[in-house]
Amino acid sequence: MRITDLLSKDAVVLRAKVSNKEEAFDMLIDLHEKIGSITNKKLYKEDIMKREAQGPTAIGDGIAIPHAKSSAVKKPMLTAITVPDGVDLNALDQQPSKLIFMIAAPEGGGDTHLELLSRLTVMLMDASFREELLAAQNTDAFLKIIDRKETEKYGHEEPVQKKDGYRILAVTACPTGIAHTFMAAEALTNKAAEMGINLKAETNGSGGAKNVLTRQEIEQADAIIIAADKNVEMARFDGKRVIKTSVSEGIHKPEELIKRALSGDAPVYHHNGAKTEERYSGDESFGRKIYKHLMNGVSHMLPFVVGGGILIALAFLLDDYAIDPSNFGKNTPLAAFFKTLGDTAFGFMLPILAGYIAMSIADRPGLAVGFVGGALAVSGMTFLNPDGGISAGFLGALFAGFVGGYIVVGLRKIFSKLPDSLEGIKPVLLYPLLGVLLIGVVMCAVNPLIAMLNEALNNGLRSMGTTSKVLLGIVLGGMMSIDMGGPFNKAAYVFGTASIASGEYDIMAAVMIGGMIPPLAIALCSTFFKNRFTPAERQSGLVNYILGLCFISEGAIPFAAADPLRVIPSCIVGSAVAGGLSMLFGCTLMAPHGGIFVFPVVGNWPMYLLALVIGSVVGCIMLAFLKKPVQK
Repeated sequence: MRITDLLSKDAVVLRAKVSNKEEAFDMLIDLHEKIGSITNKKLYKEDIMKREAQGPTAIGDGIAIPHAKSSAVKKPMLTAITVPDGVDLNALDQQPSKLIFMIAAPEGGGDTHLELLSRLTVMLMDASFREELLAAQNTDAFLKIIDRKETEKYGHEEPVQKKDGYRILAVTACPTGIAHTFMAAEALTNKAAEMGINLKAETNGSGGAKNVLTRQEIEQADAIIIAADKNVEMARFDGKRVIKTSVSEGIHKPEELIKRALSGDAPVYHHNGAKTEERYSGDESFGRKIYKHLMNGVSHMLPFVVGGGILIALAFLLDDYAIDPSNFGKNTPLAAFFKTLGDTAFGFMLPILAGYIAMSIADRPGLAVGFVGGALAVSGMTFLNPDGGISAGFLGALFAGFVGGYIVVGLRKIFSKLPDSLEGIKPVLLYPLLGVLLIGVVMCAVNPLIAMLNEALNNGLRSMGTTSKVLLGIVLGGMMSIDMGGPFNKAAYVFGTASIASGEYDIMAAVMIGGMIPPLAIALCSTFFKNRFTPAERQSGLVNYILGLCFISEGAIPFAAADPLRVIPSCIVGSAVAGGLSMLFGCTLMAPHGGIFVFPVVGNWPMYLLALVIGSVVGCIMLAFLKKPVQK
């Protein structure tokens, strides 16, 4: 569906005179009422403002795209105004908005608004296109400019298929959302068009699969590129040459991937019957597979840790220690309410971790086996003590997840020789029955050993002196900045979450503050040492204030990629200083994410804030010292 199909000349006002956000939104909503896309102006405005309350829709560079799904919308439509003088819509770059599009989407109308939002955002990234729209003399010219740009940008979206089909197919996917999924698809598609290659890309984003590959297209393709950081449907590619890589490689190395696909040396994928299992012939290293399985478990575990940890911390904040120190956290009814909710969420944490690691390895049949194994690790069940003993904790849950997954993989191979008539009984009887039985036997055997190791580690952490803990904070904080989202970062992060499960909350505090430093150090440096950065970098640096405060280390990646020898050491030193100070000040954190939003539940938060400021300033000054002024 094209933008100009949803934007009529009656829905556009050029050179609008509005002085504030409400006037701008009222004008756009009036246009929606005028063209008949909404039935209740008041209700639609309420839904628009609810969306705005979640975060500003002004995306910077003079662009704003307010949008909402609403029961007051009859059909998806667009309205637009241009405001040459600009209007303040709380944009992230703090600049006034001059081009404002409002998307009205009906409830239950699918993801039309997301598609429009994505398409508009990509098109409006072109500064010359924005200038043309602002300079348009009338609404007809305004719509023609959009139509021309959309044709240039997306004319290849549904190419005429040749008789021999698409030479290359691609599937892109990232674990958390839309951006990287569509960026990789666009990079591959555009590069293929430049090379004269017929390529189709399927996107597995948060709104589901789009541009789905057909059976005929798969049969006729020479090779398939899977640029994904999560599992995708692989059974359909059985017998085809498949290149499997990360979504970032799809974004940054599309030409290399396409040439390899065309060369004919890609390995052949062989599927062994599971719906989404990734039994893959050599293109993905064992280490990367283990990493993906672990991250699948950790990502599903985090909501339980975050929600439970914050609720438990609130219980301690609201309770009165003097009433009964031994029952601290449950002395008052309100505190007991929060503590019980938090403990319940925490109780699911390790079984969820184990269950989703196993599911990543063996798909759905692995979930029950891993979940039971994780629960047995928590209970500490042994042959001599079936009711449970010393908990094997985080390490036991990790072990249960991987062992449970591979138990199911082994059962699949064993039962692959059974007649096809018994295929339906495998996932509902054989896999869960034998899988749960086997993981029970394994966990009863290893629980005592893992519990001893777990207890030794916990005792070691508790017995650490101030100097040792400061050194640990320095190491963990520095690790968070080595690769900013890569294996070192994730190793430190997983250690922090494991420590939460063991009741060691100071480690997670050092880990999170270490991850907040890189974007903040870069933001400070780009603000106070402007001559070290280009105008575009200074603009991006402003956004890093928000990313850093939200504990999103990846905001520093573009700067680190452009100048790694100066940026990365500066960030590592700043993070190490902050992590060490956090330990020195005795700061604690029960939630593994949230940045500044969870500071109220940080133990000793004033000193934690001081550690954050000192680490950011140290990183900023070191970066300013290492970077040379940009030549004009």
